[in-house]
Amino acid sequence: MLQELKQREKEGRPINVGLIGCGAMGLGIAYQIGKTPGMRLSFVADWNEQAAQKGADVYGKPTRVLTDGLAALRDEKIECDVFVEATNSIIAAYDYCLAAIQRKAHCVLMNAEVDAILGYLLRAEAAKQGVIVTSDAGDQHGVLARMMEEIEMWGFDIVQAGNMKGYLDRHQNLEGIAPIAKQLKLSTVQCLAYTDGSKLNIEMSVIANEYGLTPFVPGMQGPRANKVQDVVDLFDFDAYQGQGRVDYVLGAKEHGGGVYVVGKCENEFQQGYLNYYKVTNKHPYYVFLRPYHLCHLETPRAVALAALYGKAVCTMRQGRVTDTFAYAKKDNAPGTLVQHAIGGDEVYGLINEAKVADAANQVPQGVLDIEGIKDRPVFKRAVKKDEPITWDDIEIPSNRMTELWEQQKSVIGLK
Repeated sequence: MLQELKQREKEGRPINVGLIGCGAMGLGIAYQIGKTPGMRLSFVADWNEQAAQKGADVYGKPTRVLTDGLAALRDEKIECDVFVEATNSIIAAYDYCLAAIQRKAHCVLMNAEVDAILGYLLRAEAAKQGVIVTSDAGDQHGVLARMMEEIEMWGFDIVQAGNMKGYLDRHQNLEGIAPIAKQLKLSTVQCLAYTDGSKLNIEMSVIANEYGLTPFVPGMQGPRANKVQDVVDLFDFDAYQGQGRVDYVLGAKEHGGGVYVVGKCENEFQQGYLNYYKVTNKHPYYVFLRPYHLCHLETPRAVALAALYGKAVCTMRQGRVTDTFAYAKKDNAPGTLVQHAIGGDEVYGLINEAKVADAANQVPQGVLDIEGIKDRPVFKRAVKKDEPITWDDIEIPSNRMTELWEQQKSVIGLK
């Protein structure tokens, strides 16, 4: 791959990349595109002009600086082979991706929310245009997809795809998270989505739907661990009964931000080699660890895979096996508005097997995520803290999200 990129650089045939979203991740991506041979940032856009300009500054080379990303994608004079979506939006992100698809550009999603919630609809449109929509290579689920592909190639069965979480508080609110968000230079909504576990559950839903995995319990088990290798003692893998699972460990500080995969190999011949290689195990279960994910540093890999080979990192190819469903973060009285569905005070999200939660009439968390101040979902009746939210509990005025969800239901086979 690198040699092909270097050859493109030498021949003046760079991959033209469009980027929308210049927050923490977007800025890193802009910088990294500037350091990758054979790639060029054709435009950088953000509704905040200063943020867009900062993206251009860290890129360090001439590029277009825009505040209207949709107009840029619709402008055929602006070259764009691969579009990188790096906003925190869902509806706007969907519109950006759709515009990119319609101009036959591949889409790389540094945005797990739009990926998990409307990714099936986007991929259906992409298939019509002969392009791909892929998860990013540097987010946890993208890294897991790469690891799992290799582990399966070795002949192992995938037992568990695991994430690592340093801290989690499902009931944290915007006021409480504000000082931490300021320290980390994140928006309070974004920081809260990390802290209450919604983001974790959304990301694990994406990789679950790539490999047909499910959580052992809603929201996963998430035991505390001193070190990641403890997973061989913390989980009862025999209880999985052959069904691959997604889960996480909490508090393994030496590997915060990393991921792991548990594979199964019953062969005693292979066991001798793996013991020699010092792979943590409780035979036949083996732990493969990547103690980091590097986000923006790895995004060019996804860009190159799409542009050079038409290959995706992760596409949720097994369909909607799981989804992330809404649970009450506090006692919500009738009339309570859902101000922020992902990273707000009213709800948090837990991954569950889709057919089970759908049968229980539960509401996917993403469907409650309404952009703008109008058409907010409102509780019709009281829902107590930690209870699942059903379609009967809440009124969702007709809006763009509900329209897209209805369109997607036919794609995912949901009545």
